Amino acid sequence: MIDFLPVKSADGRDAAVPVAGGSCLNIAVGMARLGAPAGFVGGISTDLFGRIIADHALASQVELRYATRSEHQTTLAFVRTVGGEPQYAFYDEGTASRNWVYRHGSIPFDEIEAIHVGSTTLVDDQGATQALAMLRDARGSVTISFDPNCRPKLVKHKTHYVERMNAFAAIADIVRMSDVDFEFLYGGGDHAGRAKSFIEAGASLVVVTRGIKGAQAWHKQAGVVEVEAPIVDVVDTIGAGDSFQAALLFALRAIGRIKSESLAQTNADELRRALSFASGCAALTCGRTGADPPRQADVGPELSRLLPA
Repeated sequence: MIDFLPVKSADGRDAAVPVAGGSCLNIAVGMARLGAPAGFVGGISTDLFGRIIADHALASQVELRYATRSEHQTTLAFVRTVGGEPQYAFYDEGTASRNWVYRHGSIPFDEIEAIHVGSTTLVDDQGATQALAMLRDARGSVTISFDPNCRPKLVKHKTHYVERMNAFAAIADIVRMSDVDFEFLYGGGDHAGRAKSFIEAGASLVVVTRGIKGAQAWHKQAGVVEVEAPIVDVVDTIGAGDSFQAALLFALRAIGRIKSESLAQTNADELRRALSFASGCAALTCGRTGADPPRQADVGPELSRLLPA
């Protein structure tokens, strides 16, 4: 999608700048910038905004061979920050993203290490159905990563939506969500109890990110691991969760724990290093405008701690 980010014009009026975004695309860009081979699966328009998105992906070496280009319009989102959290107004009817269809056999899963799904694609019945079909084909061959990245204003039937998110969590190896998403989906703060249920359903790793309070993770073997959030001068938080997710997947791959069998054997020290690296990447994104995940050159100290000599 294209995010229209709020800015001030030269004469002081409110204005908006179009920026290529969308959670799953941000994650693909984040992984590619850190040095992992990454691609995007989904619908991208051939219109003006779609060309901006494709150019943005390709500039970060994100592979688009499995993306579907069409003449349907691009999803647009207008962003405001309220209480420190970005709020969105979406225009997403009849778009290229909504009209994406998964075709059985179109993705060589034996050549892929992990696949990630989440966010607005899963709000729509058709998008969720197509994504779930893809994951069912992928299951057993690749590690499945899931982040609901909820957009409450798009959700019309919350009970049905929560059931759908639970279905995706049940098929995933990695489940991550922010504390804000957790509150929307489940209320309360029993992160540990919900994490236990996800692990009992088959997940190896469950992570809840909590903004300035850091991140907490539950692993089927390593137990509970918690890391602090780095101190940073926050410009905005747009894309911070996506940068965390991209960096977490990159980190697990870098330490040899991205494959589902290996992921299940991760120890507490490895997990702590991966989570700390992801938190550092998210903090760097918070110091920038918009969803602008760091490149490998930006994270030298963090990378050295992830991969000790």
